[in-house]
Amino acid sequence: MVPSGVKRSDRSGATLVETACILPIFFLFVFTIIEFGHASMVSNVLDNATRTAARWGSANGATSAEVEQYVRDRMQGALDTRLVTIQIKNAGSFDEQNGVLPESQDDFAAMPDIELADADSRQLFMVRATINYSDVALLPNRFLAGITLGGQSFTRHE
Repeated sequence: MVPSGVKRSDRSGATLVETACILPIFFLFVFTIIEFGHASMVSNVLDNATRTAARWGSANGATSAEVEQYVRDRMQGALDTRLVTIQIKNAGSFDEQNGVLPESQDDFAAMPDIELADADSRQLFMVRATINYSDVALLPNRFLAGITLGGQSFTRHE
């Protein structure tokens, strides 16, 4: 409602100015929600792919290369699998360390590789898939550069 003494034509530019001030904030909020939703979806894809590949590799006596391909096949529809780093590692050291997980990406990478075809029964192994957030981001974002999304699964060889 227009205050008394003010003509409607005197406020005709106010709506435009208010919209110009609020619209960028609104779009920033909406695109942030979309971007974080997409990052969450990619993280879930990585988790599910590693979990199903670890189960499949454990039960079917597959080789490490076959498990790696299985992970890539599970992710194929959601992201560019060439950008994903997949590691299949011997996690037997966790049995001796009371299950203490490594603290950094480098600690995971330093774990010894394992060939699943040669693994012993009940051998604990890890399947891990990681990707840089900037490789899957919908919008270029310098604030989240250096963030790594990942999924991992630990299981025992049968």
